Amino acid sequence: MENILGLIRLRIKKGTNLIPRDSRTSDPYVVVTMAEQTLKTGVVKDNLHPEWNEELTLYIQDKDINTPILLTVCDKDTFTVDDKMGEADIDIKPYLQCVKMGLSDLPDGHVVKVIQPDRTNCLTDESSCIWRNGKVVQEMSLRLRNVKSGEVLVEIEWIDVTDSRGLSEVDDI
Repeated sequence: MENILGLIRLRIKKGTNLIPRDSRTSDPYVVVTMAEQTLKTGVVKDNLHPEWNEELTLYIQDKDINTPILLTVCDKDTFTVDDKMGEADIDIKPYLQCVKMGLSDLPDGHVVKVIQPDRTNCLTDESSCIWRNGKVVQEMSLRLRNVKSGEVLVEIEWIDVTDSRGLSEVDDI
């Protein structure tokens, strides 16, 4: 694979207030899509407040830095097509701008940048890029679109890849 800048580790933590798609509950899982990559979490049975606590890893290429990460929450059905329970996207550009700063030696928990919720993102409240264990991480609560209610709590973290170009050479972040 050429033109890989690095990896994003996506931690799908939990969902809250999801809409039931079966009689009174659902069997939710999350589909993560970015460019040509698609990954899935496991299914949590009979739960509208699931805890996945799963890590999924996406590779980021030059052409992907303007591509949001799309999360689609689905209800696993045995005999019919799985139902959509809402979707949200993650704009990775504010986060990548923080990573590109090349920070080091900050105190643990230092806030590098705060991203406010607005009409262009799915944030339920402000989200901070924080220095933790020598890396910049961003935790965010995302409001699901196209449904009455539902949120997903996720965290992203950049992983440098040996022999990749890295973010330092990318101009349009």
